[in-house]
Amino acid sequence: MTDEDDYRERADEVYQALLARVGEGAPERRLDATRRAVELLGDPQRAYPIIHVTGTNGKTSTSRIAESLLRAYGLRTGLLTSPHLVRFNERIVIDGEPIGDEALVRNWEDISPYLEIVDAELEEAGKPPLTFFEALTALAYAAFADAPVDVAVIEVGMGGEWDSTNVGDGQVAVFTPIALDHTKALGDTVEEIARTKSGIVKPSADVVSSRQTPEADRVLREAAELTESTFAEQPGDFDVASTRVAVGGQLVTIRGRAATYEDVFLPLYGDHQAQNAAVAVAAVETFLGRGAQPLKADLVEEGFATATSPGRLQLIGIEPSILVDAAHNPAGAETLADALRTYFGFDEITFVVGILNDKDARGVIRALAPVATQFFVTRPDSERAREAEDFGDLVREEVGDEATIVYSDAVDALEAAREWAAEEPRRAVVVAGSIVLVGQAMAYADQQEWKQAAS
Repeated sequence: MTDEDDYRERADEVYQALLARVGEGAPERRLDATRRAVELLGDPQRAYPIIHVTGTNGKTSTSRIAESLLRAYGLRTGLLTSPHLVRFNERIVIDGEPIGDEALVRNWEDISPYLEIVDAELEEAGKPPLTFFEALTALAYAAFADAPVDVAVIEVGMGGEWDSTNVGDGQVAVFTPIALDHTKALGDTVEEIARTKSGIVKPSADVVSSRQTPEADRVLREAAELTESTFAEQPGDFDVASTRVAVGGQLVTIRGRAATYEDVFLPLYGDHQAQNAAVAVAAVETFLGRGAQPLKADLVEEGFATATSPGRLQLIGIEPSILVDAAHNPAGAETLADALRTYFGFDEITFVVGILNDKDARGVIRALAPVATQFFVTRPDSERAREAEDFGDLVREEVGDEATIVYSDAVDALEAAREWAAEEPRRAVVVAGSIVLVGQAMAYADQQEWKQAAS
């Protein structure tokens, strides 16, 4: 076994060790446990400035575009996003690349004794040990300090106020659109959810927000006022001036806080990605020059050109076209449907869908149905997944028996959908409804080399 293989095996063991902890679907509403862990580690989260990103949809893409812009400026960046699609290393990105297996193992071995101390203290106090995400947060903050990075872009795991990433103090607090999701954990109204998310605003921070509903806007403005933070919001302070379809993405003109950036190529599909890019530009303008200093046009072009958003309207197969999108709530599904109408010219689309138990499954199907020819219903590989037959019954209620085909195995669903799409030239397959399912599809497509044109 080579050193590389050895580290790969040990990196996978790190992930298994994290999985042995309480999972991400059941977060603890506390910060003290993570705060104690990073305190024992010497507070690595204070070794670099932080741009902290929360919201319901668009968090990951906005974070990735902002990180790409910062890297174009020559800064060494850290990026924490969740969940991963194929390998755990994807969550912790250093200077544009997923953390290497060796660095992951080394950092984990460094912090593990301290996590065990915290676990013992929690147990003695009659409290649950550190969860998966609490331990991951400590690992990421430590890895960024070890790298070291000049700036870290940190995506919230869930909510904001009690999310373990909130032990870090964001100089810039960024809000993507806030809608209903994770209602059991965050609240039943947009206002309640916004209040939880507003907890990432720290004293004298700079707040950057996408366009929000009146309820969410009011909550975020209150948070900025109470913390004596600045507040910049779309569309008044920045906006997408225009976007038009281009080969491989779109040309966007963004009115930033300090300047307008015209006809910049963004290699991502969908008007929502132009919106995410506008928020990212405003966040970076705010971080680098408090919103008063224009970004350099050539660096904006470079930052956009190198931006990626895996699992977001990503083409994973050609001849026939197979796309994946991480839409897993009604707002995300509506955005996906709009993008498919605007950016693609398919005659027929089959959706391969699976969903987790805590999601609004009916809302997702209703959003996708207007652009769907049929649904191949399956079960993602997750203990939190809804059973295929049960989900299939719901889909039948929405679109009828003929347009609903159920497969208990996700690979069978993918193969059948691909076979159907290959029968006619303007058909496509879109995998959606679950990030876990999207990851499975990406891994399988890569294994089967679906991106190689059929001969």
